[in-house]
Amino acid sequence: MIRELHAQGLNITEKSDKTGHDRKTVKKYLNLTAIPEPKQRAKKESKLDNYKDYIVQKLHEGPFTAARLFREIKEMGFTGKCTIVKDFLCKRGRCTTP
Repeated sequence: MIRELHAQGLNITEKSDKTGHDRKTVKKYLNLTAIPEPKQRAKKESKLDNYKDYIVQKLHEGPFTAARLFREIKEMGFTGKCTIVKDFLCKRGRCTTP
């Protein structure tokens, strides 16, 4: 869009006003030869990662509530909250609440 406005002959201030970007940002993008690729964030490790296999194994054995699984993994050293266990179960289609 900035390049299109530049082709129309608008000055930096006008381009800035039309796009909502700062004047320095407009200049920066006009000086680039290629569109920058968005940077991928490093995946953050979850507190639950070390216990997911255990939870999945327990789910194959029978129906378990999030509260029960939370208590079991807490005894194993889990330091997170019950909510993360509930969210994990919901992502696997095992929600116990609507």
